[in-house]
Amino acid sequence: MTDVDFDLAGRRVWVAGHTGLVGRALLRRLADEPVELVTARSAEVDLTRQDETEEFVARTRPDVCIMAAARVGGVHANRSAQATFLYDNLVMAANTVEACRRNDVAKTVLLGSTCIYPREAPQPMPESSLLTGPLEETNEGYAIAKIAALELAKMYRRQHGMDAIALMPTNLYGPGDDFDPQTSHVLPALLRKVHEAHESGAETVELWGTGTPRREFLHVDDLADAVVFALRHVSREQHVNVGVGRDIAIADLARLIADVVGWDGDFTFDPDMPDGTPRKLVDVSVLSGLGWTASIGLEEGIRSTLAWYRDHGG
Repeated sequence: MTDVDFDLAGRRVWVAGHTGLVGRALLRRLADEPVELVTARSAEVDLTRQDETEEFVARTRPDVCIMAAARVGGVHANRSAQATFLYDNLVMAANTVEACRRNDVAKTVLLGSTCIYPREAPQPMPESSLLTGPLEETNEGYAIAKIAALELAKMYRRQHGMDAIALMPTNLYGPGDDFDPQTSHVLPALLRKVHEAHESGAETVELWGTGTPRREFLHVDDLADAVVFALRHVSREQHVNVGVGRDIAIADLARLIADVVGWDGDFTFDPDMPDGTPRKLVDVSVLSGLGWTASIGLEEGIRSTLAWYRDHGG
């Protein structure tokens, strides 16, 4: 049973961060809904500046805010810029939530990450695992910012009666992803490496770490669909996981990508590089119990992502 039936018809929906991977998927999904979209590039409104954020919300008067704006990156980016990841994500979330409260936005959705859970959390990770142990050090700054944001939503709901919810998606990928070797996450980074090996005729590809960590991957279009579902049917103070309920070892993911690309070379591993959290599989029973499940399989999603990458200069 769902929490609520929130009518989207005729609503002005602000997608903050509409140019990013998640934001673009949200625009694609919301194009099928009877809503009016509100967007602004970072050059028009800097969400790290409180006055700019509040002025924008007061001027555009959205009914709904989906907070998809974030500073994101893979292991290398997180490790090398912990303070930046913490500051930017913390301030953007705080400014956005406060601006929405001040301007009576009817519903606000904050998007986090499953890195909020302890490094040694039980698998699959239920929402109740939050704050039960130490975080993974390689992305601690980002994780703390996302924890603060979901707690902010909870406290604003308690103190101000604000309809603010927090969704915690697992590892995302899809068309429009970041394929830069210095900032990308594992799946697009692997896809680029394997594609380039295929194009150049290379016989081996080196991967960071041991290849043994297990990760769960959610296609960004599935996340966008989950957000629309949650807008309509979720209203609770506890955050909600969004995932597929299945994971895969990094070495097996690399082989699957190689099969999709059509490359038959070999992988080598650099165990001196960090693996990160040993396993990250989320418990999706709350959202599935409300009536939503992911629909895009991993191989299908990799194929669509590869097609996009090739079409855009890969």
